[in-house]
Amino acid sequence: MADRERFAIPRIGIWTGALEVVPASRAQELAAELEELGYGAVWLPEVAGRDPFVHLALLLSATRTLIGATGIANIWARDAVTASGAAKGLTEAFPERMLLGLGVSHQNLVSELRGHNYNKPLSAMRDYLDGMDAAPYTSFRPTTPVRRVLAALRPKMLRLAAEKADGAHPYFVTAEHTAKAREILGAEPLLCPEQAVVLGSDPDTARAIGREYTKVYLAQPNYVNSILELGFTEADLADGGSDKFVDTLVAWGDADAIVARVRAHLDAGADHVAVQALPAQKRGVPDQQWRELAPALATLRGA
Repeated sequence: MADRERFAIPRIGIWTGALEVVPASRAQELAAELEELGYGAVWLPEVAGRDPFVHLALLLSATRTLIGATGIANIWARDAVTASGAAKGLTEAFPERMLLGLGVSHQNLVSELRGHNYNKPLSAMRDYLDGMDAAPYTSFRPTTPVRRVLAALRPKMLRLAAEKADGAHPYFVTAEHTAKAREILGAEPLLCPEQAVVLGSDPDTARAIGREYTKVYLAQPNYVNSILELGFTEADLADGGSDKFVDTLVAWGDADAIVARVRAHLDAGADHVAVQALPAQKRGVPDQQWRELAPALATLRGA
């Protein structure tokens, strides 16, 4: 969408599902702390929890400059008119602080959970974006454009992100993927990959935490197909992934090691990296990792 000024998103943000597992008031407090720590954005997922637009309204109202992003809003969770209205309402209330990440999700989360037909997801996304663009809006209009990125892993969706959105939000990727995505997108569209991290130097502990993360996504064909294109084999992905695979997808170690992995995405062409600190316990809140990583990651803000 080259006909408008590029969205100015800070280089480092936080991707987290942890704000779902605490009361809304506590989520607001944590968002305010993330802002104070210097993180520029917070990315929220959507599966079957709080509506992400309602959640972003709560978080943005508790902060002053933090950008709220959906990572991602499922296009089968609401029709295009509803999504357009939600995005425009948040954009009007919080100009240039709302980033709409849209994705096609996965077969099981669309067909089995929601009862929709997961058919031709690329065409469905194109039609959805066209529907948003054509949607009426009778409320007070925002003074800034709705900013949107697509959850894109492979070339066709990346090209659609360059054509009909502000850019792409690849998830479960490597810096090598980021370099390839930048080549496909071209120079102007935003590229905002996610990077999972574990702050801790014990290999067994870090890999155990990382493998709990990787095994969730290795159950989804979309991610498996993307990973295989990066040169991994089916054997690398068995049982949650080999040590080599987990080490490649999850940055672990001290703060310097994690900064180096995040910097690799920036050097490969990312405009912004959504850092996902993995908690040691299921439904845990990695707030101590956020605090400890903040000074080191701050060195990348102007890199």
